[in-house]
Amino acid sequence: MSGELEIDHGGAIAVDTEQMRAVGARVAALAVPFEEARAAIRRALDVIVCTLSLADEVGTDVLRTSAAKIDGMRADAEDAGVKTLLMADAFEVVELRAEAEALAVTGAAGAPELLARIDRMLAADARLQPMVDELMAQWRAERFEGLATQWNWNGRLPPIFMLGAMVGIASRVGVVQPGTRLTGTSEAIALKTVRSTTPATGPTTLRGSMQRMPQDPSAQVAVEKLTFADGSTKFMVYLKGTQTFAPQDMGGPEPWDMKSNIELYSSERSASYQAVLDALAAAGADSGDAIGVVAHSQSGMIAAHLAVESAFDVEFVATAGSPKMPMLGDDTLLVQLAHTDDVVWSLSGGGSPASSGSPDSFVATRVGDPDARIQDMGLAPHRWEPYLETASMVDESDDPRAVALGAYLGTLGEAVAVERTEYHAERADRFR
Repeated sequence: MSGELEIDHGGAIAVDTEQMRAVGARVAALAVPFEEARAAIRRALDVIVCTLSLADEVGTDVLRTSAAKIDGMRADAEDAGVKTLLMADAFEVVELRAEAEALAVTGAAGAPELLARIDRMLAADARLQPMVDELMAQWRAERFEGLATQWNWNGRLPPIFMLGAMVGIASRVGVVQPGTRLTGTSEAIALKTVRSTTPATGPTTLRGSMQRMPQDPSAQVAVEKLTFADGSTKFMVYLKGTQTFAPQDMGGPEPWDMKSNIELYSSERSASYQAVLDALAAAGADSGDAIGVVAHSQSGMIAAHLAVESAFDVEFVATAGSPKMPMLGDDTLLVQLAHTDDVVWSLSGGGSPASSGSPDSFVATRVGDPDARIQDMGLAPHRWEPYLETASMVDESDDPRAVALGAYLGTLGEAVAVERTEYHAERADRFR
């Protein structure tokens, strides 16, 4: 990978399973016209051979060679179609296993039926299990590429950069399953508006959306209300990451602190999560309203839980360096930017091997900082600027999913009015 961008449907899944099946069917269907062409050539050969006057004048070697080549193309099409459909089945097994695990975690019914379906699929074709194993092995090998090879003071440091990955894999809390809800209550929030503007339009690129993070140094949240020509509205919310890592600040006025990090990672309601709900309400967003979320770091966990459990219609989520990933339905476009050498992202355990979100959803991965330097101690791959670079790479990509994202963001650019408000939040009992 080494800095090069890779776009996948999620985890071990390269593309949407149904899209792959459609491709496999189209490739296999090519065998039919090839067979028709081969048969037509064979009929022509029979006529020539049976007609003495033609047999002497028309050379048949070229026709026989053409028939053989076309027959080879027919066989190749059939083989490629079968293998593509088989790969789609392998993707489905991975996704069914993830779905069964989610059902088991949340206590919902249906896991045994899914596992039985997997067993039937594997029993029906002996080639399937090795393909599933290979998919999973490749995902496990690549999900933390570059993480263990960061600066280690010439071998004097322990493998500290792998600690996040170990925690994520062992705890298995890095994936927010459907039906998951944050527990407990958070501190009350004191919220104040620090800046109000009226941008000419909504964001039209991924990098552009990420650059709409709060501009006021004290603001952690920005909410935009977009109004369209038909009178419809939707909200875009932009969420900064952790604002203080200092242990002495835990539980202080700043909600985006390590206390909130620990709470959110442990699936507990945090002050930062409550602050976002309060900001959306202050901006006029109500239950059922369509919203999109762009978030970095800690706020990626907030975005995940907004999408999974809030009363809003979350139609778009874009996260960068999030310690958690949500498992969403096909009505949400989910874009995840992940640097495989990012310690914070590694807390997700590499996310899920299955896909999440709509068929156009994707995970864009690369090594954020390939060079092993002392700056790695400052979590260089997790910083905002490298993720902006990754967003630019997505915008420039011709991958169909990146193109679909551009089309979605293009609709935000059609807003006829945008009301933008930036908010500063503090824990109310510590309000300064």
